[in-house]
Amino acid sequence: MSCLGSVMVDLSDKLENPGESYSFAGHIDAASYSVGDKDLALPHGASFDVVFTNAGDGILVTGMVRAEVTGACDRCLEPASFEVAGEIEEYYLFEEPEDPDSYEDGFELIGSDRVVDLGDAISDAVVMDTPFVVLCREDCRGLCPTCGANLNEGDCGCADAAQEAWVASDENPFAALKNLKLD
Repeated sequence: MSCLGSVMVDLSDKLENPGESYSFAGHIDAASYSVGDKDLALPHGASFDVVFTNAGDGILVTGMVRAEVTGACDRCLEPASFEVAGEIEEYYLFEEPEDPDSYEDGFELIGSDRVVDLGDAISDAVVMDTPFVVLCREDCRGLCPTCGANLNEGDCGCADAAQEAWVASDENPFAALKNLKLD
């Protein structure tokens, strides 16, 4: 099932002959989608523009989907936003192939009603263009692992205090040299 919903396109009186093309553009009013454990918002939905082409044994769909996405920064948890511009490419066969195993990625069939659901193809393009790590800015410093302060707003001092404590401790591999007398 598509994470952005169904986008049904009726091709019943279109693309009757090989080589014919049909352009279609639209907008999906999806509010959000998830990638792994991340919930991401689509404040303005997603817009798409595709071209259907009769390739003889099926319909080739190519195009782009664009959206503004917002979510939480993976380092500091502040709001982050980015643009996705994913490529849509899908092939729908008119009839089941003689050797279904030859299609590594599987295949989709166009029903006798010649209605195509682009929802999965559009969702796949959005998910594939979503970055693995969402950042509020490229140089985000994240949160302090000791006190939880946002390091983008300033240094909390925990790193310096931890370093000083480590230098003074007996766990430091150079601690034995503290009492070394060089006379």
